[in-house]
Amino acid sequence: MPNLLIVGPPGAGKGTQAVRIAEALGVPAVSTGDIFRQNIKEQTELGQRVSAILDAGEYVPDSLTNELIDDRLAQDDAAGGYLLDGYPRTAGQVEFLDGVNLRRGEELDAVVRLVADTDEVVRRLLARAADQGRSDDTEAVIRHRLEVYERETAPLIAIFAERGLVVEVDGIGAVDEVTERILAGLAARGVAA
Repeated sequence: MPNLLIVGPPGAGKGTQAVRIAEALGVPAVSTGDIFRQNIKEQTELGQRVSAILDAGEYVPDSLTNELIDDRLAQDDAAGGYLLDGYPRTAGQVEFLDGVNLRRGEELDAVVRLVADTDEVVRRLLARAADQGRSDDTEAVIRHRLEVYERETAPLIAIFAERGLVVEVDGIGAVDEVTERILAGLAARGVAA
């Protein structure tokens, strides 16, 4: 089973598509954002540490995120592959994930890059904030998160492109259409459901 990443700006639909693609391919979808939010909700030590960071639209430090990912990928359900959503976000995290995969005797099979228009992303995130009451989704924080993404995460796509791993997909459209585009792009790389 494959080892995959899904990347794209906040609001591009990564979380929705990660669950759908992981299910289609029989691997766990691992979302750092979901793990952080669950810990905040449960008021764990981790949750208390990351709450202020996320509310400011910043990234959680690599050391903390790397530890979380290492622990999660060591669980039995990830032994046959995984789909990571929200990780890696920095060059240090890419290097750490390379080490984890080396230890596992595996490598990345593909990086799905969801592309979405900035105005559409802002609209989606504001709607989600209204629906879910997410304190990290004010317009100012959303725009800051997009700036942080462009500065910190977008350059990582070049690393994966150099490795020939990027499958670029238009993230705008009906959920089913986007899922079909992703699965078709993965199949073209030899990663099939």
